[in-house]
Amino acid sequence: MPLPFTPSQPLTLGVELELQIVDRRTLNLTRGASDLLAAIGKREHRGEIKPELTESMIEIATDIATSTGDLARDLASIHSVLLPAARALNLGLAGGGAHPFQKWRERRITDAPRYRRVSELYGYLAKQFTVFGQHVHVGCPDGDAAVRLTQALGRYVPHLIALSASSPFLQGADTAFDSARLNAVNAFPLSGTMPPLPGWKEFEAYFETMQSYGIVESMKDFYWDIRPKPEFGTVEVRVCDTPLTPSWAVALAGYVQALTAWLLEEGRLFDALGLARVYAYNRFQACRFGLHATVIDPESRSASDLQSDLLATLERVAPYAEKLGSSAELALLASAARERRNDAARIRDEFESWGTFADVMRWQCARWNEDADVLAR
Repeated sequence: MPLPFTPSQPLTLGVELELQIVDRRTLNLTRGASDLLAAIGKREHRGEIKPELTESMIEIATDIATSTGDLARDLASIHSVLLPAARALNLGLAGGGAHPFQKWRERRITDAPRYRRVSELYGYLAKQFTVFGQHVHVGCPDGDAAVRLTQALGRYVPHLIALSASSPFLQGADTAFDSARLNAVNAFPLSGTMPPLPGWKEFEAYFETMQSYGIVESMKDFYWDIRPKPEFGTVEVRVCDTPLTPSWAVALAGYVQALTAWLLEEGRLFDALGLARVYAYNRFQACRFGLHATVIDPESRSASDLQSDLLATLERVAPYAEKLGSSAELALLASAARERRNDAARIRDEFESWGTFADVMRWQCARWNEDADVLAR
């Protein structure tokens, strides 16, 4: 069965964010998604507010955007109805890639056919997948470009992991990782990366083969770090933890857009096999050490610190960011890279200051709410 790629306007953006729903008294995750969606009802807002795999999560998604300014406007509109509804239910909303002390066995799977199927197939892994990520969609002109971009963006996955990392704690313990969330993703058999394929025709053949085996039903069954989304005409970058603030989510999307503009315009390609050899190592380094990681350049075969590689790339794509109107966002990322300060570092600092995970979660809720209010002004 063919898998047609629906062309879209190149460099358009869309952002999806999975948010934590917590009880404002205990600061633990709580089963609040259904009540929250019912409270919102049919109130008008931009974008979408949707259920996720478990009842302790909710997903917000922007409309199709052309700029980071559009993304900020959409997120402000969503929160203008989401935050008051949460407060009325005594619920808190927070960013962060993982809740620091929730217990997976207490989670409840959302009552929807797809989520029931995921739970039946993956067992306890489904509840352990109560982690929170940011997905960035970027528009592509055709399927061949989407395949090339999916592979080329893989070179910069460590940058995005390190910049977004916000999940240092799990099950009441410091994991020693900046992004522990991605370890939960790794447990799924269809995680990882897309096979090295030359174009869309070959990707269609690969997808049809996987369907014929009964391994997948749709593209949603691939939990790859980056995957084409043919129905949207996009490439979807899925490695980012949900940041502590909506503004940081916008900045990360701006970096993906600038990278894409550079890669598409200059036809930047990498040796797919060479990148595959170092991909898992580089990804682990970024998850474990964040902005202090060491990465391998697949072309030069030399090791360098991620910070230097990231700053050099930000400088390289700066002219594209200027044309796209996202220079300010990339400047924020560059400042964080120079200071080697990501959200994981901030969360650890707050825990050291407060001494309890509940206080850390109270702070995370406040960070998300305050920044959402700033976006709305």
